[in-house]
Amino acid sequence: MQDGQVFEQRERRATKRFHWIPVVAGVIRSHNKVLIGLRPENHSLAGQWEFPGGKIESGEGPEEALRREMREELGIEVDVGRLLLAVTHSYGEVNILILFYEILYWKGEPKPQHHQSIEWIEPKDFHTRPIPEANKKVLPRIFSAEELAWLKS
Repeated sequence: MQDGQVFEQRERRATKRFHWIPVVAGVIRSHNKVLIGLRPENHSLAGQWEFPGGKIESGEGPEEALRREMREELGIEVDVGRLLLAVTHSYGEVNILILFYEILYWKGEPKPQHHQSIEWIEPKDFHTRPIPEANKKVLPRIFSAEELAWLKS
């Protein structure tokens, strides 16, 4: 292989664009518990528990997307609070950017409209559930946040 070809190959690898999927997730709490949903069998990561949320659609802002996802997945209207964390994760060739928002107020009773089921659990119980790697790696950061001290009890 000639020097020009080697340089061209390196340049192509260096300029390869990665595909990113922007995602929002809501941390919904009540009485020292958080709400999680079981991913349905016909979706990726089926059978794993997660914070409710989903993909940001074209033309949506993150807060708008989270309000829409809460309506679609849980049948509730929410006031989106502050951004808690922004993290990235890769599932092979799929790269995601997850924005975790605090949800303190909602209207309606959460019902599983997308998830196989939903459940209010104590933070310590997360470690007994199968959860996506993207969520698992941020649990310590979410539960150690000073503003969320209620989750540590």
